[in-house]
Amino acid sequence: MKFISIIPARYASTRFPGKPLAMLGGKIVIQRVYEKVSGVIDETWVATDDERIFNAVESFGGKVVMTRNDHKSGTDRIEEAIEKIGGDYDVVINVQGDEPFIQASQIKTVCECFDDPSTEIATLGKPFGNDMDAINNPNSPKIVVDKKGYAMYFSRSVIPFVRGKESKEWSLSYPFLKHIGLYAYRRNVLAEVTRLPQGELEKAESLEQLRWLENGYRIKVGLTDVETVGIDTPEDLARAENFL
Repeated sequence: MKFISIIPARYASTRFPGKPLAMLGGKIVIQRVYEKVSGVIDETWVATDDERIFNAVESFGGKVVMTRNDHKSGTDRIEEAIEKIGGDYDVVINVQGDEPFIQASQIKTVCECFDDPSTEIATLGKPFGNDMDAINNPNSPKIVVDKKGYAMYFSRSVIPFVRGKESKEWSLSYPFLKHIGLYAYRRNVLAEVTRLPQGELEKAESLEQLRWLENGYRIKVGLTDVETVGIDTPEDLARAENFL
């Protein structure tokens, strides 16, 4: 199969404007993400709507494509990008532009999900362990999966509810799974899901993947034990410096 990876990166961010161009350990964030991904997937591109990001990616030798500035999600942006890039690709990988610590093993795990010809969309999950503070954090979505490894639901709430136990003991009774926001789609499925209207579940939770589930698409969940540090705020950048 032919894989292509596209990293959506926009300048405008409510919590951290200019995040892709922030310095992290002597390199800008988007360069660190690009280098991690391109070390695994030869055909790696950045999709942006900002000339500053476009020029920065070109300056470090990366492949970049300019996209519109009215996309409501990274998925919509990568659909436009793949149309502009062209080529006959089987699977499109969507790596978040604020994940400079994404690991090769995680990208490979998502790719391996497509060894099963029935896989339409794939993503990653990581066990929370016994950290109830992390489990209770609404910024860390949880996944419930079925026996075949497909997502049944994603939520910012703690799911499932563990009946008959004190909440502080829940992590000892159930293996809660954290969602890692790395996606991959079969090329035809990507085109289909970007044409879907927002659903009520997505609006309620502000989780785009619920639109796909609500419309009957199945999401295979690969498992990883690697912790990453995403960057949503300037405070996260400082935490990432320490992690680095």
